[in-house]
Amino acid sequence: MKHRRIPKRRAAAAGGAAAALVAAGVTFQTANAGEDRPAVTVRTLSASAAGNLASTLSGSLGGGVAGAYYDAGTKALVVNVVDDAAADAVREAGGRARVVENSLAELRAARQTLSDRATIPGTSWAGDPVTNKVVVTADRTVGGADLVKLQEVVESLGEKAELRRTAGEFKPFAAGGDAIHSGGGRCSLGFNVVKDGAPHFITAGHCGGTGSEWSDSAGGAAIGSMLDSRFPEDDFALVKYSGDTAQPSEVNLYDGGTQQITRAGDATVGMRVTRSGSTTRVHDGEVTGLDATVNYGDGRIVNGLIQTNVCAEPGDSGGSLFAEDAATGLTSGGSGDCSAGGETFFQPVTEALRVLGAEIG
Repeated sequence: MKHRRIPKRRAAAAGGAAAALVAAGVTFQTANAGEDRPAVTVRTLSASAAGNLASTLSGSLGGGVAGAYYDAGTKALVVNVVDDAAADAVREAGGRARVVENSLAELRAARQTLSDRATIPGTSWAGDPVTNKVVVTADRTVGGADLVKLQEVVESLGEKAELRRTAGEFKPFAAGGDAIHSGGGRCSLGFNVVKDGAPHFITAGHCGGTGSEWSDSAGGAAIGSMLDSRFPEDDFALVKYSGDTAQPSEVNLYDGGTQQITRAGDATVGMRVTRSGSTTRVHDGEVTGLDATVNYGDGRIVNGLIQTNVCAEPGDSGGSLFAEDAATGLTSGGSGDCSAGGETFFQPVTEALRVLGAEIG
């Protein structure tokens, strides 16, 4: 299916005007094939406000929207659209409309093809609204017949997908805020939450199973027991505090300070985010993809993850990903380290809270 392109007469008029003005929240829109207006007012937004607007537009415009991302340079929300009606609605809401080739339905179909024909350990795929494609990544373990198969499937999807390589190996960082320990293993506490009026915390599901006990020091007394653990498919877990351990709603910044957490928020591609974990402490970067699927091998496939270029290492698992005062994700796994970089994937906090019936607190 081709997108409903803007008529050539309009494209020609906009093409000459696109050498443009970016000032005081006013910008020209190029929208790929051209723009039907010389200039529109684009709202200056924070990353979290852009995420809220993206969710609102996606819900109201349905199939007319094909993803969105935050342009940190201009502090604007860029919304991919496939028809003029959706473009007009985006502009009226203060976003920047960008006409693209592939609809969300087409990209979802591409993802399903990958799931059906290329479920290979060491691979991941995520929607990338900047390229309007599904970006498929193969780690260093993928080679031989598996790599040939993956290349063939990606090529069959044409302009809907592209293949990239990463030098690392996709794996859960199971060896991840403040350190938490259980049975000789170490992860990181994600966020303190409240469920049924009682204090709990959330972390990664691959860190341990239901019933496991957790302490805040190696070999120390238990501070809580894991009530629910979801892995694979998801990667989150809930631990109920058993004693009088302090449970502030904040994240350790490892510089003597903390970041107050007041709410949960959804990620947006292009959003600046920060991660705190007990191995590598605090690092930041950007969200690069949403609804990512990652295959850690041995049948451990997790869906619906946030993909980032924030580094992490074993022991950081379960740790906090946040944007200002908003809890955003729990560290799941990735392909790199904090020397070489690489991709890191995070379980969305909003989904975990919804499923667990908990809230930030």
